[in-house]
Amino acid sequence: MNFSTDIQRLNQRLASAQPSATYRIMDRVAERRAQGAKIISLCAGEPDFDTPQHVRSAAIQAIEAGHTRYTQVAGVRSLREAVATKFQRENDLPVTWTDTLVCSGGKQVIYNALAATLNEGDEVIVPAPYWVSYPEMVQLCGGEARIVTCDADAGFKLTPALLSNAITPKTRWLILNSPSNPTGAVYSREEMQALAQVLLDNPHVLILADDIYEHLIFDDQPFFTLAQVEPRLASRTLTMNGVSKAYAMTGWRIGFATGPRWLLDAMEKLQGQQTSGACSVSQQAALAALEGPKDFIADSRAAFQRRRDNLVEQLNTIEGLKCDAPAGAFYVFANCAGLLGRTSAGGRALHTDEDVAHALLDEANVAVVPGSAFGLAPYIRIAYALDDASLYAAGEAIRRFCEGISN
Repeated sequence: MNFSTDIQRLNQRLASAQPSATYRIMDRVAERRAQGAKIISLCAGEPDFDTPQHVRSAAIQAIEAGHTRYTQVAGVRSLREAVATKFQRENDLPVTWTDTLVCSGGKQVIYNALAATLNEGDEVIVPAPYWVSYPEMVQLCGGEARIVTCDADAGFKLTPALLSNAITPKTRWLILNSPSNPTGAVYSREEMQALAQVLLDNPHVLILADDIYEHLIFDDQPFFTLAQVEPRLASRTLTMNGVSKAYAMTGWRIGFATGPRWLLDAMEKLQGQQTSGACSVSQQAALAALEGPKDFIADSRAAFQRRRDNLVEQLNTIEGLKCDAPAGAFYVFANCAGLLGRTSAGGRALHTDEDVAHALLDEANVAVVPGSAFGLAPYIRIAYALDDASLYAAGEAIRRFCEGISN
């Protein structure tokens, strides 16, 4: 009897998936640091602030009180009630605690939704530039990502015409991220309404609103989410959020969502066979974050806006780089076309934005992520979630690198 000896054979979807470009760069940073290099990393998508003290204290108290056991798959009721209150108060969504789901991070919310609903041949509209994980998640869940390029002339935002042209009978989802990672683009109420009209004309399309950067919008601009702007879409919209960015709680891994009950039930069923409930201690910490003081959010937003302004001004004085001030999140998406076709001081030919990113790491000790990883080149994504002095030092290192480039 003959048996296959290909013991290392992988699931075909996983075998064709790409690892996160952000984490690839972070791995290179770790390697360089292990060799003794002093790297300024501008690639990680997380606030540099500590989790607020009252949240940390709540976690310690939860441990002491014995909140260390399994929870309900969908999350403890007290946290789900707080999540519902958040959606009611901040987003005008008339939901109750039974209309919510708590997951182990926002990434699990998105993955569960796609895994629960996609079948072979289903399409998911992904506006580019996009968060690196969207297309890979779609592919891993058996769907096909339909990438729609939204260039700088469109403010890196999806337009009604682009959306309408992308929808086919196979379209299952639209993923809409505002504020955007990697560009910081923010959709206005009018822009949301225009997209909503297209979606109302296409009732077979589900919408995933990734609002994780909701509280990081600058210049006093308001935030709007799609189901808030057009309530008629609420029955097919999954609104996702979490505590990672607003409360500097990336490592606590708590994301949450509200949406139609049939979808939440399917996602809960999947999660029950996957991870079960999110970390019990983290849920108590998230409860303290949602119910506690919100001063931290305003303070961090002010710090990020100051950093944005300083960094954008600095970058726009560097020959070969060009960028606009992002409206939200904590990323600058800088055009590096002026550096291509040239050679770095270290002898690297700069043909692509990926070449630029690797040369910056190797020669300037500054880590950024190439824009091609987010579906649009030639750009580099610079995360300004770092103290002012380090950001300025990074900017000057980038300047010296660019000044050393030859034709």
